[in-house]
Amino acid sequence: MSRRALVTGGTGLLGRAVVKAFRSAGWEVTGTGFSRASPPETLKLNVLDEAEVAKVLDEVRPQAVVHCAAERSPEMCSNDPKAARTLNVRAAQALANLTRERAIFLIYISTDYVFPGKPGDAPYETGTLPAPTNEYGQTKLDGEKAVLEATKNTGLGVSLRVPVLYGSVGEGKNSESAVNVLMDMLWKAQEANALINMDDWAQRYPTNTEDVGRVCKDMAELYLKTPPAERNNLPTILQFTSEDRLTKYQICEIFAEIMGLPMGGLKANKEGSDPMAAVQRPYDTHLSTKSLKDLGIDTSTMDFKAWWRREVKAFRR
Repeated sequence: MSRRALVTGGTGLLGRAVVKAFRSAGWEVTGTGFSRASPPETLKLNVLDEAEVAKVLDEVRPQAVVHCAAERSPEMCSNDPKAARTLNVRAAQALANLTRERAIFLIYISTDYVFPGKPGDAPYETGTLPAPTNEYGQTKLDGEKAVLEATKNTGLGVSLRVPVLYGSVGEGKNSESAVNVLMDMLWKAQEANALINMDDWAQRYPTNTEDVGRVCKDMAELYLKTPPAERNNLPTILQFTSEDRLTKYQICEIFAEIMGLPMGGLKANKEGSDPMAAVQRPYDTHLSTKSLKDLGIDTSTMDFKAWWRREVKAFRR
């Protein structure tokens, strides 16, 4: 029997890696996108249109759906919270209702920003009470709650929380990742008289999208091979992260070492989150991966510096 998966947001940074991971494992995979969709490789799908989503589900008939489509920018969520809530909460809830009605397994991609990240609190377990510090984290948490409520007692819905992601992007597309874009900042710092403040306070755990894609595939295979009557015993919230603890400034230091560039145009900012800022950033939202390990799912990750040494050819000028 063929295994079929649908990946929303399949044209995005994470979605592309999820599509690749399932496809490499022998699944028939359909990715969807909106502004960047290019049929027949990816279907154009407005995830805000419930009837359109239902039609795609009935045409593709997947056993598993990975919901990557989201507004992932904290600034955009803060600037337009209504639009962010429509995409991150209402669309996720509608999708969960549709997949539940069709007995399709759904993985909802959530975030480490559901936690407050106060110094000394991390690492956070799956059962730790969330307390987001910004609108992005709140909408993703509310989307998570909506999905889990819609799939309650069915074994058909799981939320996977992940931290900041990096991975392969097209030329000039570094803005897809809050990590990749730091390579652009390093180059900007080479300009005459440049002095760029770079955060050296918040602790981040950059995780490669290929690793997240693999984990999503392993989750789908494990949950789907578990008899439905026993699936309710499996966790509905899982967390995945690398253990590479770095600030943005430290990431730039690694990039500078790899590229052989000076750091003089970058200034380390250790002052922490400005209490008057529109978007409050947590200090350390490190996630515990214990629940994944307990399931026997591989939580290993790529070495950050080694991956960038291989990838760096795309950034040499």
